[in-house]
Amino acid sequence: MAEPTVRTRRLGSELRRLRVASGLKLDDVSERVNLPPSKISRVEKAFLGIKPDDLSRLLDVYGVDDLEKRDALQSFARHGRTRGWWQPYRDVISPAYADLISLEADAADMRSYESTLIPGLLQTSAYARATIRAINMTSTDGEVDALVEVRMARQSVLTRPQPLQLWAVIHEAALRPRVKSAPQVMREQLQKLLDIARLPHVSIQVLPLDAPPHVGMSGSFTVVGFPETSDLDVALLEHLTSALYVEDAAEVSRYGTAFEHLRAAALPFDESADLIERSKDNIK
Repeated sequence: MAEPTVRTRRLGSELRRLRVASGLKLDDVSERVNLPPSKISRVEKAFLGIKPDDLSRLLDVYGVDDLEKRDALQSFARHGRTRGWWQPYRDVISPAYADLISLEADAADMRSYESTLIPGLLQTSAYARATIRAINMTSTDGEVDALVEVRMARQSVLTRPQPLQLWAVIHEAALRPRVKSAPQVMREQLQKLLDIARLPHVSIQVLPLDAPPHVGMSGSFTVVGFPETSDLDVALLEHLTSALYVEDAAEVSRYGTAFEHLRAAALPFDESADLIERSKDNIK
């Protein structure tokens, strides 16, 4: 059986939360929606998908009247196991990375803190190639090419009709040259940050090197948000060989609070742009 996607798990956990909050047992719900208790349980555990009509009946039983939330949950149900345009790259991307791409497609906003790298949605192809090659130590040239293609394709969420709202806080250390033998790579990357920051739906701040101790010292993270449904948001923590999705609403809220602290500690937008410009000019 395929590994459940983040959307499938979020849908299942939310349905269980709604059922428990309603004071209903599986047998109670089964009688009202004419579904076997075992099926409802498997949906809640993300072992099984659910049809839109069955989901609508469950949401009616649980008293969910919020249309935005109903639409979000229906979207999770429809696309929970969808792999989309990245399916041809399944041999080079992990299931967790595929989850991130699918979530970006549905998300309304992303809040990202990066301590050492430029966020993937803001990278040039040359910078992406250099960093992917360094991090994916055993990848072949063909695999690196494919991963660069995926990263560039992901950036379409910033140019779609209803673009993703992206707020990135980048540590100043990430602005330092990464490819000493090819300084133009970093110059072009920093220029891209300046260019893309002019978009109304992209906000970029720099956390300076001399900032006092801050919550970002624990590492980079991303919070993926959905329209009017903050209780369905997820946080992503990436590591060398794996990625962890934080799905518990209380824990995700802590990451949201952490991002607010980092945003407050970072330089204002104009000063951030000035620092990026100076960093670009200083690259020899």
